[in-house]
Amino acid sequence: MEDIRKVIIQSRTLTGPFPSFDVNDTPDYPHELFFEWFKEAVKNGEHEPHAMILSTTDNHGFPDARVLIVKDVDQHGWYFASSSQSEKGKQMRINPNVALTFYWSLIGRQVRIRGKVVEMDKERSAKDFLKRGTRARAIALLGKQSSILNNQNELEEAIYNEMKKIQQHPNIIYPYWTLYRVNPIEVEFWQADEERKHTRVKYRIEGDKWRKNLLWA
Repeated sequence: MEDIRKVIIQSRTLTGPFPSFDVNDTPDYPHELFFEWFKEAVKNGEHEPHAMILSTTDNHGFPDARVLIVKDVDQHGWYFASSSQSEKGKQMRINPNVALTFYWSLIGRQVRIRGKVVEMDKERSAKDFLKRGTRARAIALLGKQSSILNNQNELEEAIYNEMKKIQQHPNIIYPYWTLYRVNPIEVEFWQADEERKHTRVKYRIEGDKWRKNLLWA
């Protein structure tokens, strides 16, 4: 097997070209700049631009992270959904301070969000659940995320049974399905540069106003 270190060293990074980032023409609110960057990512053909990393901590203080899909963004925050009985759901109940990370390699842009997660009401969570595909709902209804699986056939049979249940009761809701919102306290925008002279702008909430600062690369 080829030495992994050699493979890593030979892998290309930040090859560009990347779009410009005028730090003197940024909006007053971070969600507005996020919209601009997200649209730029879509325009440039980023694969799954709505994918993000959610970082949490467990009850021992160990960090945890996984990739999720952002559901919505507005002036209040960033939204995603999951079972409140999942590992991440339990972790967020213990410590609601979380981080989100978006990375769009084709345009060399990263957005980092730090904030506190809050649960949306049952009605909004139920609406989100019913918007999911049938198979996705069936898997959620199993309620066994992160549990030990004996074999793959057991999973397929369980999914099949839940899909039959959905056909009979199309409005069935998984009771622990929860729509979450991250209320941000900091949002950092990072624009890569091929010569490593990166550009960073951080928004931080102070009282009821957002403050912007340039950061060293």
